[in-house]
Amino acid sequence: MSTLENEITTRRTFAIISHPDAGKTTLTEKFLLYGGAIQMAGTVKGRKASRHATSDWMALERERGISVTTSVMQFPYQHCLFNLLDTPGHEDFSEDTYRTLTAVDSALMVIDVAKGVEARTIKLMEVCRLRTTPIVTFINKLDREGQAPVDLLDEIERVLLIRCAPVTWPIGMGGRFKGIYHLVDDTIHLYKAGKGSERQEARIIQGLDNPELDSLWGTLATELRDEIELIKGASHTFDKQAYLKGELTPVFFGSAIHNFGIQSLLDAFVSDAPGPQPREAKTDTAVRDVRPEESALTGFVFKIQANMDPAHRDRIAFFRICSGIYRKGMKLFQVRLKREVGISHALTFFAANREQVEEAYPGDIIGLHNHGTIQTGDTFTEGEVLQFTGIPYFAPELFRRVKLLDPLKRKALQKGLEQLSEEGATQIFRPLRNQDFILGAVGILQFEVVAYRLKAEYFVECTYDSINVYTARWVSCDDPKHFKEFQEKAHDQLALDGSGQLAYLAPTRVNLNLMMERWPKIQFLETREHSIH
Repeated sequence: MSTLENEITTRRTFAIISHPDAGKTTLTEKFLLYGGAIQMAGTVKGRKASRHATSDWMALERERGISVTTSVMQFPYQHCLFNLLDTPGHEDFSEDTYRTLTAVDSALMVIDVAKGVEARTIKLMEVCRLRTTPIVTFINKLDREGQAPVDLLDEIERVLLIRCAPVTWPIGMGGRFKGIYHLVDDTIHLYKAGKGSERQEARIIQGLDNPELDSLWGTLATELRDEIELIKGASHTFDKQAYLKGELTPVFFGSAIHNFGIQSLLDAFVSDAPGPQPREAKTDTAVRDVRPEESALTGFVFKIQANMDPAHRDRIAFFRICSGIYRKGMKLFQVRLKREVGISHALTFFAANREQVEEAYPGDIIGLHNHGTIQTGDTFTEGEVLQFTGIPYFAPELFRRVKLLDPLKRKALQKGLEQLSEEGATQIFRPLRNQDFILGAVGILQFEVVAYRLKAEYFVECTYDSINVYTARWVSCDDPKHFKEFQEKAHDQLALDGSGQLAYLAPTRVNLNLMMERWPKIQFLETREHSIH
């Protein structure tokens, strides 16, 4: 087996998704603890917490106790190297989460035992289904009272339309929580509450029929055996091929805050989760799958983050390697700009901390320094002209006009807005008719984050005014003469987005419908992707 093939077999690149407050970021922290990447786990608490989650590196995240941007962490576990992406749980940052899901090979869905399937979980599951992403489910907070496990599995199957195969099963919950039974390994892992910041090794009893259980629990042991027999008869058994096709989800139970059930979950990712998968890409003449074992390096940018290091005001492009080997100092072809660029200092991530990487392989997420020439969706190759697909920008649903408090800081405002729009915090539109800055967002919290970061990172204070914009549509046309006539007629409603693409800002739904009827040759697009031309 070649070095490339060997490295591919060890990679596991996955995202953690959930509704807010299901425990996603806490679980991320515990993965790092069990992987040996950190010695003591932080927790996401209120404003006065002494430690904070490693993945929540932004000041606003630590203050609010929420994740508002995707963070990337690479750490070893057993013989594998995990690339873990912790996504924003809040629905206002769904665009960032969507693009992150294009860069992973599988996902871990976290569900609160008391709340069950929630709205955000449903939306994220729909995104995963579009890409047939394999899903592992972790039902969290078993140290608290919640819904009956059987009811939760039924809800997941009914609402999320995916078959459930319990791999571990809880023994009680809340104050009666005794541990979990591993249906595949036939082992009982005994629960013991302790310090959530330190790794704990559970006491394991081998075999459900072990007499040690009877001496430990008495009649409860008999009840457990009867319950497991019923569960085995009523539920699906784990089928790896069905899981890899996105048709079945293995289900695990535990308590992230108490480090319980974590090891079984990580072991499952080592044994069953897919490694780097082929990726669909367009060439000038066809569509082909790029396979990870191909010798030529290819990859795409799925996110740009500004000011991860506030002292240097840097911009980092998150680059998913799809094939080949990255080596320090190599030259790559940036397809959109049709030019060769030298990549002398790529980075590997551990949330906000990073270090230079000498080599990286398919599945790895590396950071490229961006001096304003890299955009989300950019493809890099070793010369082949191709474009990875499925990394869109969505038309915003909310709009605000930016009101600058100090007119002398207009240049700093423009720089901040452009850089923040690059990373997807919001989308910026510059109307052709005036010098306004209009922000578009999916959720209202995005505006708050931009104002906060402008002040904290760019030393610019701003507020917002309401503006009469219903929606935005990117416009294009194959007939240059017709397109020029349209631009003259619609001039007052046209704007350029952050990447220079022309968009129509419709004041009402009726107006948009009328324009589409009057200009049938014009394409009014709800999403846009990069083109290889």
